[in-house]
Amino acid sequence: MILYHSMPYKAKPFVKWAGGKGNLLSQIDSWLPHDFLGMREITYVEPFVGGGAMLFHLLRQYPTIKRVVINDINADLIECYRLIKDAPNSLIDRLSVLEKEFFHISEASRSDYYYKIRKSYNSRIENEVNQAALFLFLNRTCFNGLYRVNGQSHFNVPFGRRPNVRICDRELLLIDHEILNRVEMQILCGSYQAVADHIADPENTFVYLDPPYLPISVTSYFKQYSSSPFGETEQRELKSFCDSLTQAGCRFVLSNSDCKMDNGNSFFEQLYSEYDCHRVYAKRFISAQGNSRGNTPEVLIRNYTEETLL
Repeated sequence: MILYHSMPYKAKPFVKWAGGKGNLLSQIDSWLPHDFLGMREITYVEPFVGGGAMLFHLLRQYPTIKRVVINDINADLIECYRLIKDAPNSLIDRLSVLEKEFFHISEASRSDYYYKIRKSYNSRIENEVNQAALFLFLNRTCFNGLYRVNGQSHFNVPFGRRPNVRICDRELLLIDHEILNRVEMQILCGSYQAVADHIADPENTFVYLDPPYLPISVTSYFKQYSSSPFGETEQRELKSFCDSLTQAGCRFVLSNSDCKMDNGNSFFEQLYSEYDCHRVYAKRFISAQGNSRGNTPEVLIRNYTEETLL
């Protein structure tokens, strides 16, 4: 597919996020409706924004997107989006201090510094800018960029021991600031269902849903973005939400795992049987065991037909 537009620089996710869609962007992009370029002032909605790989990709490629609604349940992540959009220099200044302190001490002492920062982050006594900076510092320096919390909602990922990590990426934060300000943007924090209240023009709205995945097996369920799980019941509730989007006239694409039931059938192909389902393979880099990373089957689900593709 020939891309409509490309910015001279590349805005991209400012965090490493489990389940990020960086290596699936071209495949998802090819699933956009055939009239996507001709849609009038597109509203793009992402109820589970996470690291925002799809968000930044679409904003780079399609200037016909004029309005964006993003949401995530992770309050610190959403505060980073707000600060990057509205006050990036305050975040950059605080990250620069953390970076200088981290590299000023010996490598042997950096683990202790990391756990000191993690304790401070979990105490939640910092102001919004400092809390967001601690969040980004931990994302850069923790094991494999994983975000995970325990039952008390405390971040508990160990130190990553990466010697050449870049903690304050000033250029990237300013690039992301610029692209987020090229559109009318609403940044929400809470239930994904709240985005429905911000869809004013369904026929010109495209929704991409990337919820927490249902595990392929019990042992694969290592990632948890908040203290509340997103299990089978929540997946069925999400299906009802997707039905409501369809009834309203919105078009959507949803990503999820290729989870199998006891009879060997695909859970999501059965759940979304009235929609179009397609299997893709994503290379995953966040895993507790390095030898378990690789091409993982996933499903893409859409509520429009093959004939309407780009």
